Amino acid sequence: MSIRLRVNGTEHVLDVDPEMPLLWALRDVLTLTGTKYGCGQALCGACVVHIDGAAVRSCVTPVRRADGREVMTIEGLSPDGSHPLQKAWVDLAVPQCGFCQAGQIMTAAALLAKKPKPTDAEIDQSLAGNLCRCGTYTRIRTAVKKAAGLPTE
Repeated sequence: MSIRLRVNGTEHVLDVDPEMPLLWALRDVLTLTGTKYGCGQALCGACVVHIDGAAVRSCVTPVRRADGREVMTIEGLSPDGSHPLQKAWVDLAVPQCGFCQAGQIMTAAALLAKKPKPTDAEIDQSLAGNLCRCGTYTRIRTAVKKAAGLPTE
């Protein structure tokens, strides 16, 4: 079965098992390695991408669910790193190891698309399912606020 998807603005036709996790189609077939494999059970958030603007866990999403839809990965958020979230992440030195950061940023981008000026509670709730082994949660929240143009202190 052929799967048609538009990834980061480019049309692709994939000849893959429709039950293949979207994560592996992105990483192994399309070689977009910014999306990370963390747990494989939708528990950590490292694999978050957008399908039609909604944040989804690509490790448990069959590629068939993206058929005919728009998929955005961290590579497509801003090819040159100029998205306000990416700039805030750099400005505030958010990551330590960096492994979870693509999923954190993609989750935050979906939040800001729906709620451009979120409260601390809304940020915390939105990102609650994204785990950071380094514990940079305070810097993550501050970066989301900075990207939203909210006071950070």
